[in-house]
Parts: sequence; structure tokens; C-alpha cells
Amino acid sequence: MAAGPSRHVLGRGDAPIVVVEYGDFECPYCARTAPVLRELVESSAGQVKLVFRHFPVFDVHPYALTAALAAEAAGAHGRFWDMHDLLFARQDRLADKFLRAYATSLGIDGDLVVGEAAQPFGDAVEADYARGIEQGVRGTPTVYINGVPYRGRTEIAPLRKAANLSLHRRRRPPWSRG
Repeated sequence: MAAGPSRHVLGRGDAPIVVVEYGDFECPYCARTAPVLRELVESSAGQVKLVFRHFPVFDVHPYALTAALAAEAAGAHGRFWDMHDLLFARQDRLADKFLRAYATSLGIDGDLVVGEAAQPFGDAVEADYARGIEQGVRGTPTVYINGVPYRGRTEIAPLRKAANLSLHRRRRPPWSRG
């Protein structure tokens, strides 16, 4: 398991625009945001990378923590983003039996993502959560673009505009060329 605040990165590691999302796998707003953030990365020609951090709102979402642990366990097998996508696509089915099945579908022993086997990943989830609290995260999804809280709609056009502004006009992202 990789350590540090950028364990799960989608996009080029050297991308100049860093989008950090604090998310909860049981949050319906996070599920709607996930494909938009993926599109932002994939349409940026390497200019945007997404860093996912866990912020399970466990007092509202009873399966958020176990889903986060399962995602971390899948990440230890190089399948974090695949599990991420499955969890958001099927967030109404996050009990252990489903988490096992999702892992199996990804080629991972299902018993490795639940119960005692998943507990070693608790430190990583807790570290993300603590970092979120330090940064003022109150709910999910919370998005930062180059360290600045993003407060707009989680739609592709306003996200692109915010990403463009985050560069302070040093360089124009590919979607603004015309």
C-alpha cells in the first residue's frame, strides 16, 4: 500500500492542475460527481490529475467506512479505481457480501477486502479523514483545485473554468484552445 496523501491518483503524476476530492462511497452526490471528475481528467490532455481521499460520513452512511476499506484493499492489488467505480455504480449494495463479489469480479480474493483482512487499511482511511478535517471538509463531495476549495457546480464546464483559473493564466488548458 502506498503511503502519503496522494495514494490514489487518476491522470498524469506531473499534471499542473491537481484536483483533490474528499469522497464517501455511499454519498449520492459523490456518485454523480465521480464521472464528471473522470471526464475532467480524461479530456485535459494530461493537464489535470485527480487525487481521491476518503471522507466516510459514517454517522449518515453505515457502509461508507467498510466501502472505503474495501477500496483501499483493492488498491493494494492495483485496482483502486476499478473498485472506486464499482462502489459508486452500486452504492445501494455495499454490504460485505457485495464487496466480496466486486473484489472477485476484479480478480481479487473477496475475503481480502472485508472483515479483519481489511482492517490494516483503516489507518489510511483515518489519515485521509483527519486531513480533511484539518482542511475544513464538512461533507462530501468536497473538491479542491490546486489547493483552493471549489464551490461551484460539479459539472464539466464550471470545473474546467475553475481549473483554467487555477493556473493563473500560466498555460492554457487544451479545452480552451480553439
